[in-house]
Amino acid sequence: MNNILFICSKNKWRSPTAEAIFRRDCRMNVRSAGTSQKAKRTVSEKDIMWADIIFVMEKKHKQRLIAQFSGIFGHKDLITLDIPDEYQFMDVELVELLKDGVEPYI
Repeated sequence: MNNILFICSKNKWRSPTAEAIFRRDCRMNVRSAGTSQKAKRTVSEKDIMWADIIFVMEKKHKQRLIAQFSGIFGHKDLITLDIPDEYQFMDVELVELLKDGVEPYI
């Protein structure tokens, strides 16, 4: 079973939606976090070490993670979903984008 980490900026809409929709998927364990210090839950080194696959919503999230945690990524998959910050929690379109973006990697 893969450990999947979902990352957005403030861990408010996109990554918590991803965590909610994949939480009961028996193929994975999931967590979500944000890159901002103002995030509901800020990503930590422990999160990065735990994850097998990390999904970020935008390229800027990938850049921030690499800058902050460059020494611990190893051979982890770091995938950008290219989902802009224009959706609310559990928005129907957001849910579809997340499912379509994540499924090929599971």
